[in-house]
Amino acid sequence: MPIMNLAEALIDGLIWSLRADPAATIVGRGIAGHGPEHSAEDRLKAEFGARIVDPPTSEAAVAQLGTGAAMAGARPFVHYGTAVFAYEAWNQFINEAANIHYMSNGQLKTPVTFHLFHGVRGGGGPQHSGSPYAMYANNPGLEIVLPASPRDAKGLMRSAMASDNPTIVIQNAMLLSLTEEVPAEDFSIPLGKADMKRSGRDVSIIACSRSVVDALAAAQILEKEGVSAEVVDLRTIAPLDVDAIVASVRKTGRLVAVDETYEICGVASEIVAQATTRAWSALKAPPQRVARPMTPVPFSPPLEALVYPDAEKIAAACRRACAGG
Repeated sequence: MPIMNLAEALIDGLIWSLRADPAATIVGRGIAGHGPEHSAEDRLKAEFGARIVDPPTSEAAVAQLGTGAAMAGARPFVHYGTAVFAYEAWNQFINEAANIHYMSNGQLKTPVTFHLFHGVRGGGGPQHSGSPYAMYANNPGLEIVLPASPRDAKGLMRSAMASDNPTIVIQNAMLLSLTEEVPAEDFSIPLGKADMKRSGRDVSIIACSRSVVDALAAAQILEKEGVSAEVVDLRTIAPLDVDAIVASVRKTGRLVAVDETYEICGVASEIVAQATTRAWSALKAPPQRVARPMTPVPFSPPLEALVYPDAEKIAAACRRACAGG
């Protein structure tokens, strides 16, 4: 299998999607970011340049364009860049795309895929470092996809583009250079199916997006201390694979929930809620939560590092869980 970085795998998934469906189109540019990985987008432009539109910057208008085109029979992929800029399109995401299937009694579908970059990125400050995926997941009608590896990026993109539901693919910008072997052929990964990235016996680390990479790094730290950590990648948070969360917690008896949103009403909070509701008797210690504190992300690199849920913070939470029972 060829080795691809995540940007290349993401583009590969889009290329297969456009080959499979003549109604699929691209709205926006910079899908592979603006760093050294941006050249991955050249393949997409070379094969499907006529099906790519680069509109003026107007988040609300572009979201309405994609939503309306999807209702009319197209299958658009709409790229936004920085996730927090899409706040301008909140009404289109939530009131229009997410609701129209229900409000039309199933007569209308909205097969649109929105693509956003999220996460702490090194000096981005409050207006560029947001991770709003929990906010989107708090609204029925949207599918929320969070790839954490190149293989998952390709397979999940294929499923997102094939879905008849409005789907938001929220990609951490710091993972674009991540590399691994990815099948060259067409394949898809079903939405709503978590993946065990590492098996363990002592503590379950349930995470999504870049937090999966940090969780795996924490598991390596803990292994040297004799602690066996299991790492489960949610892959999607809407739908959420509750069965995978429960199965892992019942196996290890301890839970550390990690994500890059805020502590209050975040994904980590939902993981803890599901585990305590459905696997209470299996827990040997209180669940631990690792997420951003309730403060804007600082521009200062040392302060930014302080609020970021990194591998050391995850390892520390695992130690507390293991010490608690």
